[in-house]
Parts: sequence; structure tokens; C-alpha cells
Amino acid sequence: MSKLVIAIDGPAGSGKSTVAKRVARELGLSYLDTGAMYRAVALKAFRAGFGPNDGDAVGALAERTHIGFGPGDPQKVFLDGEEVTSLIRTSEIGELASALSAHTPVRRALVARQRELIAQGGVTLEGRDTTTVVAPNADLKVFMTASVDVRARRRTDELLQKGLPADLDAIRAAIEERDHRDSTRADSPLKIADDAVVIETDHLTVEEVVRLVLSYL
Repeated sequence: MSKLVIAIDGPAGSGKSTVAKRVARELGLSYLDTGAMYRAVALKAFRAGFGPNDGDAVGALAERTHIGFGPGDPQKVFLDGEEVTSLIRTSEIGELASALSAHTPVRRALVARQRELIAQGGVTLEGRDTTTVVAPNADLKVFMTASVDVRARRRTDELLQKGLPADLDAIRAAIEERDHRDSTRADSPLKIADDAVVIETDHLTVEEVVRLVLSYL
């Protein structure tokens, strides 16, 4: 069990982060939020004045960036030693991260780092390409999804609970745009791995999804 690798993919707002953290806790595994790594790089790029089309420059920036994780719920994220846990969760940084993640230099830099982090096993990780690119040999692969309306409501509630501004219609439109971008990008598009278990989460509680994932082990 200490060497187990569980990879969970899915579109924005499908609930994969919450489930991945719960599964990791249930099994005593580490949790790796690959999306937080892209968001951290996006924050650094934003601060440096780079935009969504500056893939080459941000890829080089990512190679010089140290991203670390600490305990806590939400899990603490450190960018070059600075805690940026809440700063990377804004809609603006999320959109920039999604756009930058379509660029091969950015993906190459972060996928290499992610593979290093999971090399020894004992990890539950989640993202957009964990089952197909980052951890293609994972012991269990899961693809979580839900309707756009459900995902938009979840993301809106999440932001409001954190005291951040949230507009349901704007978030729904952003999710639809991100779905299109993630599934049509040339490098590592979001897709269901051939050997992944697909879980529709529209009408399931977090606990029910966690139990399903554990049952597939």
C-alpha cells in the first residue's frame, strides 16, 4: 500500500480534488494537486507581466521555479518559499493557468517535476492528464465528471465559502471555455484513459464517490 499510486482526472469542478484528498487520507498516502502547480506558475507569470500566449517564456520560468506543499486543509502551497495557497485560487489565476497549461514548454517543465514527486509511490494525484501522461502506470485510474451546471454551482459555492467573489453565469461560461480548451489542446488533452474507471458525480455525495474509488482497489 505504501507504494500505491492512484491517479484521478476530470474537468474543472468535477470534485476530483476533494475526493483525491479524502482517498489519500483514508489510505495514508500523500496528496499531489497537479493543478495547484500550474496555478502557482501562473501566479508567478502574472507577477512577471506574462500573458496566456507567452508559453515559451513561462516554460523557462517554470523550470526555475520551486513549488512545495505543506500540511493543512486546504493543503498549503509554496511558491519559491512564499505561501500562496489562497492567492492561486482566484478565477483570474485559474484562467491564466488553464491557458498556459496548453503550451508544451510549460507542461514539459511541470510534468517532469510531477513524475519526480510520484516516483517512489504512495501518492494520490489529480489533474487533467495524470492518468494519461503523468502517471500512465498508476495502480488505479479514475475519471470523474459531472454536468456543467453542477460543476458551476460547486465552484460558485466554493468561492463564496472562501469569501471570494463569484458569479454563477460567469463561472459556467468559464468552465465551458476551459472544457473546450482542455479537451482540444494539442499537448496532453483531457481525455479518458482506456483503463480508467469513469464516475459520474452529479447525484453522488463526496462520501459515496470516495467509497466507490476505494472499492475499485
